[in-house]
Amino acid sequence: MTDPFEDYFNSLKDQIPKPPIVAAGKLVRGIGLTLEAVGCQLPVGSQCKVQTIEGEIEAEVVGFGDDITYLMPTEAVRGIVPGSRVIPLDRESGLPVGMGLLGRVVDGNGQPLDGLGALKTDTRMPTTRAAMNPLLRKPISEPMDVGVRSINALNTVGVGQRMGLFAGSGVGKSVLLGMMTRGSEADIVVVGLVGERGREVKEFIHEILTEEERQRAVIVAAPADTSPLMRLKACETAVTIAEYFRDQGKNVLLLIDSLTRYAMAQREIALAVGEPPATKGYPPSVFARLPALVERAGNGSENQGSITAFYTVLTEGDDLQDPIADAARAILDGHVVLSRKLADSGHYPAIDIEASISRVMPMVVSEEHQTQARRIRQVYSTYKQNQDLIAIGAYARGSDPRIDLAIRAEPAINAFLQQGMKQTLSFEECHEAMQALAGGLGNG
Repeated sequence: MTDPFEDYFNSLKDQIPKPPIVAAGKLVRGIGLTLEAVGCQLPVGSQCKVQTIEGEIEAEVVGFGDDITYLMPTEAVRGIVPGSRVIPLDRESGLPVGMGLLGRVVDGNGQPLDGLGALKTDTRMPTTRAAMNPLLRKPISEPMDVGVRSINALNTVGVGQRMGLFAGSGVGKSVLLGMMTRGSEADIVVVGLVGERGREVKEFIHEILTEEERQRAVIVAAPADTSPLMRLKACETAVTIAEYFRDQGKNVLLLIDSLTRYAMAQREIALAVGEPPATKGYPPSVFARLPALVERAGNGSENQGSITAFYTVLTEGDDLQDPIADAARAILDGHVVLSRKLADSGHYPAIDIEASISRVMPMVVSEEHQTQARRIRQVYSTYKQNQDLIAIGAYARGSDPRIDLAIRAEPAINAFLQQGMKQTLSFEECHEAMQALAGGLGNG
């Protein structure tokens, strides 16, 4: 006699939906950046290989519609023909992470680019993680020494802060990143070189960084000639590596050059799969992914370390109202603006202290420090506002004591704000120089 309960449970098992059988598919169309395949039911983000007449290329699932699966190759497309087979890749998921990454250069998939052999890592992490509960994060309470006087003194960065470097092309963003890499007191430095010139990657590694500095750095590179998918993944890979070291209790400095290229890569992918454009050609998914990426940086919980992050943001035509610049300014904890006018005059680093601000500075420095920084800003701003009158001789000395003071102090302030690209100054040295400068300006 059969057990009625057993029969009932067996009938329930028959009703449980079976997982789809993942089989090889074939290409039916290739348009622009995407390939369309049928016959392979793969989730978004899955890896596969496409057989071509010249070999195999790797691709990733970026979307689907009805029976069509949209793929985007991670490398140059060659030898694609209608009916090419699409085969799912059965590989270990996650990104290889570990102390073996230090001193290495990897691509967006975490594969080595430096010719130094395989990575010696035994841990893997997913490149996307659930958002951290903001109430579990440690508050930002300590200043971060980045070795740059104008930032340490006037735009002080806190450990765990997210800052933006806003500038047009060719005004010294990469050089400033190198200065911060050398002068930082962070345990680990993770650099993401995304969408920039390939020449700059080698220059950054061999000319801007010394051998000693490279031993505590991990560089993730995806130059401009790589696919948009690889550029997108490179940013997320850099953040994932930084998260791993933060989870190990390390204080990490994360440098992403640039956040704009990340947004552009997402725009290319989204438009290719049919997402409609919104603000100045950027689809809505771009503005959803930016905060998701940025919010992964910051302080960890009580038993973890921190990620202090700098993201460069390209301003087209030096327009700070560019959609990406505007969105980034709203989600970051401050911004440093680099001025083309200052760069053209030979003033380096070309930081415009009037337009720059650190939102956490009041929480990480003393009241005296804030007062001195505010005084220097006031005198510098007074000179800039009257610079044209002073230059043409229209201002008569003695008419306004504030302007007279600004004229006398301008050479000293300019000297204070400038710094050699290989010069590194500690936070204490910056503070002492600021005290000496502010002491000669009075209380205002």
